[in-house]
Amino acid sequence: MVVAGADSMGFGSYDESEQEQPDDREEDDGETVNVHEKDYDGEMSVDSDASTDELIDQLGEIKDDDAESADSS
Repeated sequence: MVVAGADSMGFGSYDESEQEQPDDREEDDGETVNVHEKDYDGEMSVDSDASTDELIDQLGEIKDDDAESADSS
């Protein structure tokens, strides 16, 4: 398959020195970040007398109130 103009397409000169990364980074202070430092392996429970349907209704009311206050602004 021959692409028209493919032989004349140029990407400019490539200088490997521009692509090299410096070995000594000033911002690297040798400390690493522990991403598991604040992991939580326990249990969680919520005590509520409200049913799921009641909570969904309350959420709907909150969203309606937010929409009404945004419309009046």
